[in-house]
Amino acid sequence: MGRGKIEIKRIDNASSRQVTFSKRRTGLFKKAQELSILCDAEVAVIVFSNTGKLFEFSNSGMKRTLSRYNKSLGSADAAVAESKTQKEDSKMVEILREEITKLETKQLQLLGKDLTGLGVKELQNLEQQLNEGLLSVKARKEELLMEQLEQSRVQEQRVMLENETLRRQIEELRCLFPQSEHVVPSFLQYQRTERKNSLVNTGTRCLNLADNCGNEKGSSDSAFHLGLSAGVQEEGPQERNLFK
Repeated sequence: MGRGKIEIKRIDNASSRQVTFSKRRTGLFKKAQELSILCDAEVAVIVFSNTGKLFEFSNSGMKRTLSRYNKSLGSADAAVAESKTQKEDSKMVEILREEITKLETKQLQLLGKDLTGLGVKELQNLEQQLNEGLLSVKARKEELLMEQLEQSRVQEQRVMLENETLRRQIEELRCLFPQSEHVVPSFLQYQRTERKNSLVNTGTRCLNLADNCGNEKGSSDSAFHLGLSAGVQEEGPQERNLFK
C-alpha cells in the first residue's frame, strides 16, 4: 500500500517542521550530488533554516561556483543592456533621419521648390512665413545701417574735436612766439648787394689808379684815364641788367 499524497503547505508543529527540514535537506543535497556525478555538472546548493543557520553543498567549491555565477549573470545583464541600447540607438537614428528629411523638404519649399504636394492653405502659410522672414531681414538691415551711421557720426565728431584741439595749440604757439616785424632779406638779394658793392669798389680803385698815373705821365695818361672811366661807367648798366 503506497504512501498518501502530502499537501504542500507550512507545517504548523515546530518539532515536525524541524524533522521534515532535516530529512528534506539531506535528500536535496543527495540529489544534487547525484546530479553532479551523473551529468558531470557543477552544482551548488545554499539553504538557510528558519532560525538563520546556513547549510550548503558544492561539488566544485562554493566560492568558485558563486564567482562563475556572478560573471555569467554580469555578462547576461551586459548583453541585455547592450541589446537594449542598440535598439534605442536604432530607433533614435530613424527619428533623426525622418526629422532631417522633413527639414530638407521644408528648406526646398522655402526656396520655392518641390511645391507640388502642397494645398492652398499650406501655400498661404508658406507665403506668410516668407513675408515674416523678409520683414525680419529688412529690419535687421536697417539696424545695421543705423549703427554704421551712428559710428560715422561719432568718428566725425571725434575728428572735429581733434582739429579744434590742434587749432588751439597752434594759436597758443603763435602767441608764445610772435613773428618778427623786420623782414630778413633772401640769399639772392644779399648776393646782389654784395656784387654791386664789389663793382663800386673796383671802379673807385681804377679811378684812383688813373689819377695817379695822370699826375706822373701827363696828357696821354689823362686819355687813358678817361677811357678807363668810360669803360667802368659802361660796365655798370650791364651789371645792373644782370642782377635784374
